[in-house]
Amino acid sequence: AIYHRSPLPIALQRYPQSKEIGQSDNIVLIIVMKMDAPSTPNNFISRLKAYDAHSSIADEFRVRTKNGALLSILTITSILYFVYLECKFNLFETVVEDRVHVNATVPTGLPVEFSVTFPNLACALIATDATDPAGQLQSLHLDRSHHVFKVRMKDGRDISPPKRHVTGGTMVDEASFEDHAEVRVERNLQKMDGSFDDDYCGSCYGAEDNDNECCNTCDDVKRAYKRKQWHLKVEGVEQCKNEVLIAEEKDEGCRIYGRISLSTGGGNFHFAPSHELESMGHESQLTVFDYMRFTFEDFDVTHTIDYLHFGEKGKFFPNQVHQLDGETRKIDDGHGMYQYYIQVVPTLYKYLDGSRVETFQFSVTEHLRHVAPGQGRGLPGVFFFYEVSALHVEFEERRKGWIRFFTSVCAVVGGVFTFVGAVDQVLWKYERMRKQTRMAR
Repeated sequence: AIYHRSPLPIALQRYPQSKEIGQSDNIVLIIVMKMDAPSTPNNFISRLKAYDAHSSIADEFRVRTKNGALLSILTITSILYFVYLECKFNLFETVVEDRVHVNATVPTGLPVEFSVTFPNLACALIATDATDPAGQLQSLHLDRSHHVFKVRMKDGRDISPPKRHVTGGTMVDEASFEDHAEVRVERNLQKMDGSFDDDYCGSCYGAEDNDNECCNTCDDVKRAYKRKQWHLKVEGVEQCKNEVLIAEEKDEGCRIYGRISLSTGGGNFHFAPSHELESMGHESQLTVFDYMRFTFEDFDVTHTIDYLHFGEKGKFFPNQVHQLDGETRKIDDGHGMYQYYIQVVPTLYKYLDGSRVETFQFSVTEHLRHVAPGQGRGLPGVFFFYEVSALHVEFEERRKGWIRFFTSVCAVVGGVFTFVGAVDQVLWKYERMRKQTRMAR
């Protein structure tokens, strides 16, 4: 250090170990020797410094390069980007964890919401019913009011308002079908012979000539109106109800929709020929063979499942899949019994805010059985066989949290620094080799 001679060099006062090595009239040359204080064996700080694993390197020993600068910028950018991703994933993004367990309790009921369209089948010919595994009928009502409706369709469009459908009255096997057909045929023969009950007297709807005149058939009503030269509207005429169906529902389709409640013990619900099957024809002319032919050859069970959901209405969890929604199954012949086998799994979904949704998921397999008269394999229709699983599934929304976030950030920062440092070393050695090669030439 070079100081002016006057005043007295401060260095000699500040550093007693300094030594004056030369002087002139105005300048004194001093070597300032800084000596560390002797370490004290009992000094905790001094002993702690011995474990310093991150000792700094003096700037004069650092080599700064263009590649190093670019890699430093890349390091900072990468760290910021990865920290942003970790923050988003751990602190703001919701993940869903699932688990499966066996639950000893079973749901008290199995609500089903459905809509099935039959484009080639009139509403008067099809009915809905359900049975348990023992073949006993189930109640299809959630409460005192009906929740099943029929809508007449033509060319894919609704042509009538929804009409409540009285569930039940299906025929699923040939035995019940033949018994019912024989009863109806016998009744029709009685009408043809005029052998009605003694107390039966059908109304002529004002066209009778006297109070004792009866109109027991649709033809009787027509003759009475023709005699009076009145115009007859068959709608609402009890004796002409079958002809009304012929005129109104020919070449029509039907959509059946609603909500029903099934037993959790398993069973099936189905769409099959109705007991009112004869209403589409002149029942006085139908025989058992006619019933059989119509059921097996003309009962087209081609259908589209608009939707089929298990559980309370509107109670779905995010991304829930309903496999049969919008599915169409075409039956090329009339000898088809389409069967769906459904495994219903009770499901609980827990949201992040603590709210819960109890619903059902299901898996399904399907099979088309070809049935023919006399085989005893059943009648055409669409059957949904179901079974409630003993396994319960739970989904729970979670977030990773701060501990996971800080752990991930440390891993990201350390990984980026290590990787970029290795790349920097490779580039540095490559540059040195190039310089040495150039100097050797």
